[in-house]
Amino acid sequence: MARVGQLIRAERVKRGVTLREFCRRSGFDPSYWSRIERGIAAPPKTDLAFSKIAEALGISVASEQYVNLKDMAFLESSPSELAPDNRVLEYLPIFFKTARGQTPTEEEMTKLYEIIRRELDGVEK
Repeated sequence: MARVGQLIRAERVKRGVTLREFCRRSGFDPSYWSRIERGIAAPPKTDLAFSKIAEALGISVASEQYVNLKDMAFLESSPSELAPDNRVLEYLPIFFKTARGQTPTEEEMTKLYEIIRRELDGVEK
């Protein structure tokens, strides 16, 4: 699963925004932001920081993309002993979506069912 910094970098590159331009727009220090994109530093978690990121990239704060990035940043910054394994981590956005009162897609629910089924099959044997 890609890290938040990698996803933001991919979006930045896709939109043709250089690292320096992104930092100028968002107010982040370029060396700090470079470390985030490379996975060396943890991404910011505050609403203010994420609204600056969204604005710098032209992402709506009401979009699912924005909410997913914030969810991932929260998960990345959680203590390692609380972090689920990678199989579960991949499906936590479905949980967060449901917790916010949104309806997961049929594809998301199928994927979630498959991972639960695999885990139960492993326990039953």
